Amino acid sequence: MTSIPSRCYRHPKRESWVLCQRCGNTICGDCQTAAAVGFHCPDCVAGARPATANIVSGARLRRAVTGSTTVTTTLLIIMGVVFVADFFTGGLLRTVFGYIPALTFAEPWRVLTVSFVHGSITHILFNGYSLWVLGNLVERKLGSGRFLTVFVLSSIAGSAAVFLVNPGGFVVGASGAIFGLFAALFVVNRGFQGNNISLLVIVGINLALGFILPNVAWEAHIGGLIGGFIATTLLVRRR
Repeated sequence: MTSIPSRCYRHPKRESWVLCQRCGNTICGDCQTAAAVGFHCPDCVAGARPATANIVSGARLRRAVTGSTTVTTTLLIIMGVVFVADFFTGGLLRTVFGYIPALTFAEPWRVLTVSFVHGSITHILFNGYSLWVLGNLVERKLGSGRFLTVFVLSSIAGSAAVFLVNPGGFVVGASGAIFGLFAALFVVNRGFQGNNISLLVIVGINLALGFILPNVAWEAHIGGLIGGFIATTLLVRRR
């Protein structure tokens, strides 16, 4: 008859006599996740998340599925109204709200308002659809306040990158903020222990297109991506 190991497989200095019901690993109190019968170790929980999710994870998942996306809807409405108004004023709003690096300090609102003006119907449809998809995911996971914070900071970061790399340019569109939402989704998805490989592929393709297609502000894409990653990481840690 063999004796049961008395050390946690992840924390060898901790004594324990509790075994994982799936694999038989010895697990200490910090490594135990309550299951229908007994406890599971972190590796088995990660390998079968739906079957072993605890009450806290279940609550987070319900919020992610059923949470409100008021900010996303509001941003889309503003973008639509601005586009229609810009069309009927012959592009006046693009001139007033588009980002011009040379006017950054004289008219600082442009670093944010750039996200609400677009150059064509194709431009706004692409960005609008991206905002709808990403916004619904990120806002439900972060909450409306944090989502709006990430959107604003990503837009500003995108404008800052244009200011540094292309000071003589003129930029319109929400692409910088949208790339920030890509980064935000990466951070929160990692927090839910999700697979980010497909997301990274999508981001990589879109970044590459910025260097291939003409008249695309790739600087704003990279700036927004960095800004969104930093902002979301700080917000999640604080939370």
